[in-house]
Amino acid sequence: MNQFKKDFYKKISFEKDISHNNNILTNKICNQNILVIGGAGTIGSSYIKQILKYKPSKITVVDINENGLTELTRDLRSSNLLDYNPEYITYPVNLLSDTFDKVFDSETWQVVANFSAHKHVRSEKDKISVEALIKNNVYGAIKLLNLCEQNPPKFFFSVSTDKAANPVNIMGASKSLMEKLILSKKNNFRVSTARFANVAFSNGSLLDGFIYRLNKKQPLSCPSDIKRFFVTPEQSGQICLLATFLGDTGNIFFPKLDFHKDQIYFKEIALDFLKDNGFEPELVQSEDEAKEFDFEKNPNNYPIYFFTTDTSGEKTYEEFFTEEEDYNIKTYNSLGFINTSDIKISFDSVGSDFDSVFSDASSQKSDIIKVIKKYVPDFKHIETGKHLDQKM
Repeated sequence: MNQFKKDFYKKISFEKDISHNNNILTNKICNQNILVIGGAGTIGSSYIKQILKYKPSKITVVDINENGLTELTRDLRSSNLLDYNPEYITYPVNLLSDTFDKVFDSETWQVVANFSAHKHVRSEKDKISVEALIKNNVYGAIKLLNLCEQNPPKFFFSVSTDKAANPVNIMGASKSLMEKLILSKKNNFRVSTARFANVAFSNGSLLDGFIYRLNKKQPLSCPSDIKRFFVTPEQSGQICLLATFLGDTGNIFFPKLDFHKDQIYFKEIALDFLKDNGFEPELVQSEDEAKEFDFEKNPNNYPIYFFTTDTSGEKTYEEFFTEEEDYNIKTYNSLGFINTSDIKISFDSVGSDFDSVFSDASSQKSDIIKVIKKYVPDFKHIETGKHLDQKM
């Protein structure tokens, strides 16, 4: 897949901005204490690899995925990134736990970066799944910001999503609310965030699923009408690196990708993926037909089922900003950013409103949406009564 990936990823490069700001990055990272939450995931681990190039004195990584932390450590130890011998330690700990407080209080952090999040639209199913999503994306942000208020870092960064712009799903709306919570602290300590594209072949992504399906000789399935922006895992770390340290407090960064030219249909990627792996795509008309495909009789063909999107919260395209936002696409070569106004929001009110719904046995998913809309008025939820767990 080398040529496939090479062609797929050439739309944007962040190297010029990194090179141009190398002295700034070095001065702000070298010999500093770094805390990364959610660091075992694709974006968090890519961020760590970028930041280690500037030799922080200590890097502490927190993630609930113990296996992911193990592989991260093996990956880093097998490279030369830790050869300068910084303090390095990982903790398989939940951000919302009391144990995390002990991690945070154990050190004075110059940089706090948060990648802990529910990031998939498929997280939206029913009241229970949405409660888990809100507690991670919203309660997690509130807790971390409150801790930082008591002992402010020089730089606070938390990753957002392009789905926070004109949100139509609960995940995107929760991230939009998270942005507001973060921005409310921008005059108290330095904060920033980044909306960016799908990370191609990242853990749990549709494209990552293509590899699993191929290895297991299972059919491919994807929507025919959805297009997305994409960046590589390495580029995701580069975006977050730049967004942490450049610009002003309260900036929301995004990659400078063209809305019309740079979004790619999943359908196109799927077809190219199969051809690059030596197969002739064979279009089928249903999930049943796809699963009945005889691989032994058709060794050169591969079944793929395209469907029209009909699940809750799916937008056929993505965007990084709205025309109502004060955005700048001139300062940097590869990044744009949004200048944000002062925001006042009560953390106690947000927590209380959600707690009331979560504790009410008779409440529904729609009641949670009402609370979100109170704080994210532009949230226009798409509800179809269907979710992605019902699809292949």
